[in-house]
Amino acid sequence: MTVTFGDDATADGAARAAGALAADGVPQALAAGDPTLWGPDAQAEAAIRLGWLNLPLTSRELLPEIGELVERARAEGLDHVVLAGMGGSSLAPEVICATADVPLTVLDTTDPGQVRRALDDRLERTILVVASKSGGTVETDSHRRIYERAFRDAGIDPADRIVVVTDPGSPLEQAAIEAGYTVILADPNVGGRYSALSAFGLVPSALAGADVTRLLDDAEAVHASLAETEGNPGLDLGAALGQAALDGRDKLLLDDRLSEISGLPDWIEQLVAESTGKNGKGVLPVVSGDPTGAPDEFVVGIGGEGRVRVDGPLGAQFLVWEYATAIAGRLLGIDPFDQPNVAESKENTAAILAAGFGEEKPVLVDGPVEVYGHVPGDPSDLSDVLTGLLRAVPDDGYLAVLAYLDRWAAFDVAQPEDASLDQLTEAWTARDPATLRALLAVRTERPVTFGWGPRFLHSTGQYHKGGPQNGVFLQITGAVTDDIEVPGKPYTLGRLQLAQALGDLGALTGRGRPVVRLHLTDRVAGVAHLLAAARKE
Repeated sequence: MTVTFGDDATADGAARAAGALAADGVPQALAAGDPTLWGPDAQAEAAIRLGWLNLPLTSRELLPEIGELVERARAEGLDHVVLAGMGGSSLAPEVICATADVPLTVLDTTDPGQVRRALDDRLERTILVVASKSGGTVETDSHRRIYERAFRDAGIDPADRIVVVTDPGSPLEQAAIEAGYTVILADPNVGGRYSALSAFGLVPSALAGADVTRLLDDAEAVHASLAETEGNPGLDLGAALGQAALDGRDKLLLDDRLSEISGLPDWIEQLVAESTGKNGKGVLPVVSGDPTGAPDEFVVGIGGEGRVRVDGPLGAQFLVWEYATAIAGRLLGIDPFDQPNVAESKENTAAILAAGFGEEKPVLVDGPVEVYGHVPGDPSDLSDVLTGLLRAVPDDGYLAVLAYLDRWAAFDVAQPEDASLDQLTEAWTARDPATLRALLAVRTERPVTFGWGPRFLHSTGQYHKGGPQNGVFLQITGAVTDDIEVPGKPYTLGRLQLAQALGDLGALTGRGRPVVRLHLTDRVAGVAHLLAAARKE
């Protein structure tokens, strides 16, 4: 595992920061799990959040149990693995399985279309992993309830198909035991976004076919170096990230185009954004962004070029980035283990579901797109709305696109059997809401990020509300035509999804963050109209 610097200024800044940290004994103290490193206010939280440091060793205790589970699933022909989890419970397994090229269906959404797609796919061969540290995650609880009913309706005993990963003593553990589900307990001293090498990362990945023993081996190979002051990749990376942010380079552009690891920036995004984005400070990860030369950019290449280049296998990458994030938190003077602003959107969502949605009139309607909120300027159409938002981004700020839509809907469109990969890619891109990020990014020198809701609420959502006051937000919601009831609850997935969007919108506007909501009254036509408007200048 190596961290190398592409220019003298970055190397010198990182060396100064690392030297100061070493002089204070920080590398040794962190490797030993010292909870005092982030100040007295953070000590209580840190004392129960440092178990990730030794997961390359302690998680090996889980391997026999996981191995038995995998053997049973294979013997029963259960080859469709579905993971119901949010944030750290889903992003790490997604990266592990994509890199290993093994199939895993991830449900980190409340979109009815996306959930229905998973339900309709080989239910008779499905094994569901329900992963929740707290045991009370509303999205994951909804998925569990929906699958329980689907299994029963198909004449399948849910106890034969559901595996629960949770912390000891959580309400989910007790409910799972009573239901007869297989339960694998995770280390309670590991926070969700630091849990890649815990049961949350290992169980679904192993069921899908990934080699999790090798993952731990690669992490263990770098483990001993994390107590050193020289040759410590975690210290070098953390010093570089923290010092860059202190110097005003707090937009972290992650470039993995030359990497054999698939999707690691998405995992880094939630780790760094949720860990550092608080108290008006933070490092904003930008996934898939191209450098513009702006003075606040800091480019890190995963197996590629950048001011900093990070090379190494996936297991080592997980551990080194976690260590580096903790080091950056020390330099920034924040607690890297709490998430003080995440609960606000959850509370708003619950209040909306209880009280109802109310009535709101759009300020503008352009074809299949309704526009809500305070729109900069005096827009006459959707193109004007987008232009106004781009102009509203401050010189040190960013635009965040937040889409509460079906992440995979673009791939549902039928294509000719003889279509080439380029033709398929072009067709998918033309229907994918995520294409909006690239279309807007070419029109501004400021970073443009993209998040799928409610997934980002367990990731960058903390940064949006707790980080610097320089974000502008574009929220996208869509009409639901085929909703799914959540058994035992007084709401459907569609209503929950909209309540989550409006709840987060309220949290943003309550903090004075500029935010505009676009509602697609027809999702397919609305996405096409939105992308066409983004191409106009």
